[in-house]
Amino acid sequence: MANTLIEKYIENNFFGKLVGMDFEIVNEGEVNYFLTIQQKHLATPHAAHGGVISALIDGALGVAGLSKVCNENKVVSTVEYKLNFLSPALLNDQLTAKAKVEHCGKRLLIITCDVICTNRENKLIAKAMGTFNAYDATKAGY
Repeated sequence: MANTLIEKYIENNFFGKLVGMDFEIVNEGEVNYFLTIQQKHLATPHAAHGGVISALIDGALGVAGLSKVCNENKVVSTVEYKLNFLSPALLNDQLTAKAKVEHCGKRLLIITCDVICTNRENKLIAKAMGTFNAYDATKAGY
């Protein structure tokens, strides 16, 4: 899915680059976000900090929403999301956050996300549901 807003998001997402995240758009409103847990992500000798998982989820939810509304020259911002941690993410785990827009209104989107560990038999690491606001891209500087 080629879209100028998504390309600009990739170019300007310095936080995602810092953390080491990447993504692919599966369909409009559906994305996979990727992260391999490295030593810099750890909070204990073996387990990742929950903030890293939270950042992965926020990115996945947001880009799923962006891919749904970008053709209307809109971007999205996080209103809120609920996150359940189900299992720790460990050093060298390869995580995939699968996010999907469940509802898209004029301004609000409801998006869900599952984080799985692909190198540990698709172990479910976390689940989330978020609400995102869609608004004109010029307000975000695009």
